[in-house]
Amino acid sequence: VQLQASGGGSVQAGGSLRLSCVASGRTFSSYAMGWFRQAPGKEREFVAAVSDSGSSTYGMGSLEGRFTISRDNARNMIYLQMSTLRPEDTAIYFCAADPFVSTYTESYDYWGQGTLVTVSS
Repeated sequence: VQLQASGGGSVQAGGSLRLSCVASGRTFSSYAMGWFRQAPGKEREFVAAVSDSGSSTYGMGSLEGRFTISRDNARNMIYLQMSTLRPEDTAIYFCAADPFVSTYTESYDYWGQGTLVTVSS
């Protein structure tokens, strides 16, 4: 599975962005998908995940519901809708795929190249 994330950019605090990730391959619907982020000088952390069917989603609790993950298996796409963005959300955001849904970075076998999100105060 090859992944390519897009949609990052610069936004002011309180704004919104939608990240997208397109996957290659005909077995996309067999993979759970996740979003992770890595801020400068910090470890990569879990943001959100969605099961292969899209019926179950998981999010990092500290996000307080500001981010929503979704997927469109017909288009081989996943999305991360981010709202009420804060400067501390500034990071490179990565999409990842694995046969089993997980909140652990180490569980994911396939990674996209990342897209930078910068939130200014």
